[in-house]
Amino acid sequence: MKNESLEIIAHLTATVAGLRGISNEAKATLEELRSQLQSDFAFICIERWEGAGPQIYAADGLDASNFRRLETRVQAGSLSSAFKSISQRTISLTSDPSLAFLDPDSETTLVSTPLKISGRVVGAVFLAFEDPDDASDEDALKIIEIAASMIARTLRIEKSEREESQKLLEENTHLKQELKEKYDFSNLIGNSSPMRQVCDQVEQVARSNATVLLRGESGTGKEMIAHAIHYNSLRSKRPFIKVNCAALPDSLIEAELFGHEKGAFTGADRMKKGRFELADGGTLFLDEIGDLPPQTQIKLLRVLQEREFERLGGTETLSTNIRLITATNRSLEELIAEGTFREDLFYRLNVFTIFLPPLRDRKSDILLLAEHFLEKYEGEHNKRIRRISTPAIDMLTAYHFPGNVRELENAIERAVIVCDSNVIHGRHLPPTLQTAEVSGTETNVTLASAVAAFESDMIQDALKSSGGNIAKAAKMLDSTERILGYKIKKYGIDTIRFRR
Repeated sequence: MKNESLEIIAHLTATVAGLRGISNEAKATLEELRSQLQSDFAFICIERWEGAGPQIYAADGLDASNFRRLETRVQAGSLSSAFKSISQRTISLTSDPSLAFLDPDSETTLVSTPLKISGRVVGAVFLAFEDPDDASDEDALKIIEIAASMIARTLRIEKSEREESQKLLEENTHLKQELKEKYDFSNLIGNSSPMRQVCDQVEQVARSNATVLLRGESGTGKEMIAHAIHYNSLRSKRPFIKVNCAALPDSLIEAELFGHEKGAFTGADRMKKGRFELADGGTLFLDEIGDLPPQTQIKLLRVLQEREFERLGGTETLSTNIRLITATNRSLEELIAEGTFREDLFYRLNVFTIFLPPLRDRKSDILLLAEHFLEKYEGEHNKRIRRISTPAIDMLTAYHFPGNVRELENAIERAVIVCDSNVIHGRHLPPTLQTAEVSGTETNVTLASAVAAFESDMIQDALKSSGGNIAKAAKMLDSTERILGYKIKKYGIDTIRFRR
């Protein structure tokens, strides 16, 4: 029997090894075990993953009627006791009236073998034998124990995968909720008139499917507005895919947008989906749309018109359902005049245009933004900073911020890093914001002396160029010989040293 047992175990192992899918392994192991040991029927009973009591996980050899009746009895009588047992045991069906329906005409014996995960009983494997000798055969019981270990392993993996999947689902839901809260309309910072107008426009267009064109200087927050439109739209639960058209070379931009087939070009060793496919049902954000190559502009125009495209190197026509948001800091009208941007594409993109104001046009928002960034970065850098000093605020509001909100954010982060107290002072701000007084470089030169020094320098340069000839120097300076002679005498300039 020893060799026969080894053959059965080898057969069980080979059967499981050829399967795909964790749940299929447990069921196939049960079916193969019943077949090899010639059991009347068999089933697996396990704890519900949700913790709501035991359930029949798999069965073999039971008709639908008996299976349903068995499901109602797993929490009572002998089955319930066997389910909790830590060791192998047998149950006579004739001794338990609640199980007589399984085989009313014979003295069938159930062999119960516990399923253990990390030392804890989570279920049991039940095999029914009509012959009591088969139910007590030591070799058969050992084979059942080995098979139960195999089933327990697959259950452990399945449980682990289920928990990981649930964890990822919860994290995904949590992140989506965080993004929705982060880009809620109420979180768009600014109470200036230009910013209120932007917020009104975002709220108007968000729940539509209209194509949006965001225009404004670099650093004004175009990407943040694109996020706000998406996460407040009907597509908020679908993907938000962004592409910076200026960051990709012309040779790759089409493959990134539309995807490519295997072998479409050198290095294309597999099929790859493009951003239009990945964003299906959601929003595609094309930043720096003014840098899109002319050839790609033609394909983009077709997608906007027909809502279909082909992968690079492919012939299959794919349809797309995306909401398009584009952004640029360049004048598209000038690019059209230069012939580098298609006029028909511009009209397709220019459905709902939002102009984002530069920070210099919304001075009243600077303090609000500075306080927002201060709160953000004091947490990130583990600092406790209570306020921004009045001189520092004056410096911020006096500065023209060519880099807009992005430059302000960088300035506040730098100030938080270098701050050596709980108050941000003017000295903590970047040098570009420093005044002469704060930086200790204020000048003691009067206006009159500065003008005189500049005038003397210009006269000496002219005399050097003219070889000390006062008449020629006067002509070069668009002045007269008399006035220039007076200035030379006033500033004590030695003309002799300039003569060749």
